[in-house]
Amino acid sequence: MKITLKKILIWLAILIADIFIFLVLGVSQMQYDDFYNESKGEYWSWESMNMQEKLCTLALDFWVIVNIIALIYIGFAIYKRIKNKQIHIK
Repeated sequence: MKITLKKILIWLAILIADIFIFLVLGVSQMQYDDFYNESKGEYWSWESMNMQEKLCTLALDFWVIVNIIALIYIGFAIYKRIKNKQIHIK
């Protein structure tokens, strides 16, 4: 397994893009806090959200699931390489 500058930059770009997506989704959810109206329903209930807020919540949940799957995949790939002795841990 050879670590090159190109691979490091690609992984860094993926990490930055991932954090950026979390930031965008998190900031767009802040609109819900700013305009929450008790008369529309309980806090964080679907009844109290408009369509944009529902989509943002679903997108954030989806992105968390994608990240969990990616972490499991990366962990499994590292485990496989360690098991096949392609990575040496001292």
